[in-house]
Amino acid sequence: MTVEEMKAVDVRTVDPDSLVDITQITIDKSLSEKERKLEYIRQIKNLYCFRVGNIVVKCSYSEDGVTLNERFEQLVMSV
Repeated sequence: MTVEEMKAVDVRTVDPDSLVDITQITIDKSLSEKERKLEYIRQIKNLYCFRVGNIVVKCSYSEDGVTLNERFEQLVMSV
């Protein structure tokens, strides 16, 4: 599956059984950081759409380089 195909998965029509359940992924902590990342990608198969138990999750990634932690901090500061 190409990156564009991964991004295009529609959570409304995807078969949940075709997605990897992230709770079932295990990563060997003795691997280097790079190897752990590669192993995660290998196991998850689609970085944009996966399951957490019975819940289908669709992710999108910002191209502006802002981290999730920075976005969360912005959210908290705006309340």
